[in-house]
Amino acid sequence: MTDSTHRDPYEGFTGRIGRTFADSEPAWPPRRNPGHKAPNIVVVLVDDMGYSDIGPFGSEIATPTLDALAEDGVRLTNYHTMPLCSPARAALLTGLNPHRVGYSMVANSDPGFPGYGMEIADDIPTLAELLHDSGYATYAVGKWHLVRDSASNAADDRENWPLRKGFDQYYGVLEGLTSLFHPHQLVRDNSPLDIDEFPDGYYYTDDITDQAISMVKSLRAHDPDKPFLLYLAHNAVHGPLQAKEEDIARHRGRYDEGWDVLRERRFAAQLADGLFPSGTELPDRNSEAGLDVPAWESLTEEQQKLYARYMEVYAALVDNIDQNLGRLTETLDALGELDNTIIVFTSDNGGTGEGGAEGTRSYFSRFVHHPALPDDWTPDVDRDPELIGGPRSLVHYPRGWGMASNTPFRLYKGHTYAGGVRVPFVLSWPKGVREGQLDPGLRTQYQYVTDIAPTLLRLAGQERPAERRGITLQEPDGVGFAPVLADALHSSTHPEQYCEMTGNRSYYRDGHKLVTLHRPGTPYDDSEWALYDIRTDPTEIHDLAAERPGLVKELSAAWEKAAWRNGVFPLPDGSGALARRNPSEERLARPLTLLPGTPELERYRSSRLVALRSFEIVVVVDEAGEGVLVSHGDQGGGYSVYVEDGRLRLAYNEYGVLHETDAGPLAPGEHVLVIGATAGKGLRWSFTVSVDGEARAGPRSVHQLIGMAPFQGISIGIDRKSPVSWPLFERHRSFRFRGRLRSVTYRPGEPGPDSPEAVAEALKAAAAAFE
Repeated sequence: MTDSTHRDPYEGFTGRIGRTFADSEPAWPPRRNPGHKAPNIVVVLVDDMGYSDIGPFGSEIATPTLDALAEDGVRLTNYHTMPLCSPARAALLTGLNPHRVGYSMVANSDPGFPGYGMEIADDIPTLAELLHDSGYATYAVGKWHLVRDSASNAADDRENWPLRKGFDQYYGVLEGLTSLFHPHQLVRDNSPLDIDEFPDGYYYTDDITDQAISMVKSLRAHDPDKPFLLYLAHNAVHGPLQAKEEDIARHRGRYDEGWDVLRERRFAAQLADGLFPSGTELPDRNSEAGLDVPAWESLTEEQQKLYARYMEVYAALVDNIDQNLGRLTETLDALGELDNTIIVFTSDNGGTGEGGAEGTRSYFSRFVHHPALPDDWTPDVDRDPELIGGPRSLVHYPRGWGMASNTPFRLYKGHTYAGGVRVPFVLSWPKGVREGQLDPGLRTQYQYVTDIAPTLLRLAGQERPAERRGITLQEPDGVGFAPVLADALHSSTHPEQYCEMTGNRSYYRDGHKLVTLHRPGTPYDDSEWALYDIRTDPTEIHDLAAERPGLVKELSAAWEKAAWRNGVFPLPDGSGALARRNPSEERLARPLTLLPGTPELERYRSSRLVALRSFEIVVVVDEAGEGVLVSHGDQGGGYSVYVEDGRLRLAYNEYGVLHETDAGPLAPGEHVLVIGATAGKGLRWSFTVSVDGEARAGPRSVHQLIGMAPFQGISIGIDRKSPVSWPLFERHRSFRFRGRLRSVTYRPGEPGPDSPEAVAEALKAAAAAFE
């Protein structure tokens, strides 16, 4: 292997920004004969799965499908990804570092800096585009999360939707998360689906697998030879954690001994299987401030019982993913396609600590990150433990289980320590084994997420072109590791790599890793760097920074150089600059009138009418009747106005706590209803209800719905999919209005005292005070 210690890591660079390894990559494998059928490719990407969560990487969860794939395939034990989902997906599908593509962060921001553009440029082709050019059918199902939230609506030009990025067909959710029982907005190809209710027994993971199988069956019915790419991107196991009761039942009682025992058992299984070198140590429990995990034995019996229920649900999710992968492989086998199908299984980032120390039954409340959260904010709700994992609870496990998920590594998703970036990786290809292109077994070589696209292109016998459709392409950063798959003794093809996420940074070079754990709002300086030799210390326990200051200086300088080349800056600080949105979004706060028959308004578009501000809803009824007049939200938080038994009612779901207000009778005939919400200090709303100018009863002051809530968009004349009020849903299902509704008008008012404008000023003041 080339010695990279004293060379310019960007020597030979020819692109606009970033680095290339093209000159050093061997030509492997040789180009296929014209008559040789190209392999099918299936990429299964799971969301937020930690290193130890499947059987081939030490888990006690039964994953027979993955066990079989790993037994006859290759496991990369030293595979690294990005710490968050959108950046990892951008890197996987393009082979470029995510900052270069424009995904410094998840696709829920738009501050105006190049690294935060959240758009894949025309000179950066995706794997799907390149394979499609060479004759592949291309399909994507599940989570996309590569389009800005502000561009996920039916009026968008769809430039960054899957069909414009090389896929023939798509079915799934454009955003990062959803309810697995009641997905908030399913999209087929380029069209959001207008769905009132999901059938009883619906489950999203089953659904997207059904869709994937249907796509493959349809292709084979029409063309017996055409190879395909299937990108199957699960929303599971991202929160909120929801699983089918029959899957949960198989895991009842399994986690009663707690995360400390689980972690020890998984680590022992990993060592026995040879995933780590002899002498590898299991770190102590995470103890960093705000990230710490208590000893299981220190918890009360009630806490242990509750926390174990969360992990039972998580295990059921992993179990279900493997079941569905089994259904897909059985289909491929029945079609005679399994032998010549490359299957990749991996995760976008490590297991998460976002459930907090205690976990939550109110995911969107726990998910809120706002500097002005009041003292009475509750990141959990008192909900029957029997509901945990079902459609009425939006839960996430305590971070102690996230620590166990990442066994044996430290920290979590979002961090550049191994817990955030080292994840399982399995690759299977039976025909490739017979042809000598795949030697089954373990691989300990360092490889990176940008290497997947060039590797799959190589295995498919394709070359990445320098030009496409008259456009000169940006050079890739990834390096194909096909030779590593063929030869367990081959050196890593990726000797060094920078990483950055929300100010956390790292730089890897030839077995050494420089890494930080950055505290938000504090200065960036050299004292943050820790240095580890991950060849002998893969769990990052023994910091060598004090012993090797020269190497720290050398690698930190390399990180700085890579950061400038890849568009990493600006790093997050206390100014609030990265929290700003495109000024063009101000038009989304204009008054909006919705007419009967309007499909559900997309989540982000809906939020701009109410988030962190006062607002009015004016409902004009031509003839009163029973049913829902307007609804916005779901079981995780929302509000609805409806008429039942001749009485007007307002339901407000406060992150899982339901407030029902009887606003009195609504006589037959025409009416104008006005529901007003005034934003006050402490992130609260005060509601008023009037009928034809007459004030009616309103609910008491409630916490505002902010962050990702309300997660389901606005519907008029019905409460679609996941209901705001579960008791009302049990009585009437989606409860379509049976009178005559003329219109519903939203009138956004003034931003509240905790609005983004006010928050930005507060952040500036805090930064100035710190300096």
